[in-house]
This record gives sequence, structure tokens and C-alpha cells, in this order.
Amino acid sequence: MDYLMAFIIGGLLCVIGQLVMDFTSYKITPGHILVGYITAGTLLSGLGLYQYLVDWGGAGATIPLSGFGHSLAQGVLQGVDEKGFLGVFSGGVEAAAAGITAAIVFGYFAALSFNPRS
Repeated sequence: MDYLMAFIIGGLLCVIGQLVMDFTSYKITPGHILVGYITAGTLLSGLGLYQYLVDWGGAGATIPLSGFGHSLAQGVLQGVDEKGFLGVFSGGVEAAAAGITAAIVFGYFAALSFNPRS
């Protein structure tokens, strides 16, 4: 059942992004969706609402970009609790460090593995 819920929640997040790109009069690009999802995940997490989606959808809510915003917000909240005001600047990066590092490392290996077209 966990796999099904993750598939449904993750799929719905993707469908929402695609519908926004397809049915808006202003030309919304994938970059707009990326920033919008990270911002929405951060705001919903800061308000305490995104955790309900994570509890219900599991990886379907934590893997997409909105989940990255959620982890940033949770890191900031934890950093503020531990370090005070300086936690605002370091908490989000500490919470998302593993994901950021993985993206850099796998991107580097992908760049080494493939040749660009000319």
C-alpha cells in the first residue's frame, strides 16, 4: 500500500505541474514549476501542513521538488532550535546536504560518461 500511495501522490504532483504548464495563458516553463514547487514545499512545511502529505504519501511527497523545499524548511527550523539565529543560514543546507552532494556527484559521473553532441 505504501508503494501505491507514493505513486499516487508523486504522480499527482507531476500532473499538477504539467496542467499548470499546459493550461496557463502565460508561458510557464519547467523552471517556473521547479521554483514554484520548492517554494510551495517550503511554505507548506513552515506552516506545518506538508508533514501530513509526507505521512500519507511517503516517498511520493519527499522525492519531488516540493519535498526538497520541505527538507530545507525542516532543517531551518531545527537549526534555529539548536543554534539560534545562525541556524537560519546553516540549517537548510545541513538538512539537504546529502541530496545536494548526490546531485553533484551523479551529475559529474554522467558528464564523464557521455559525450555531448556537436
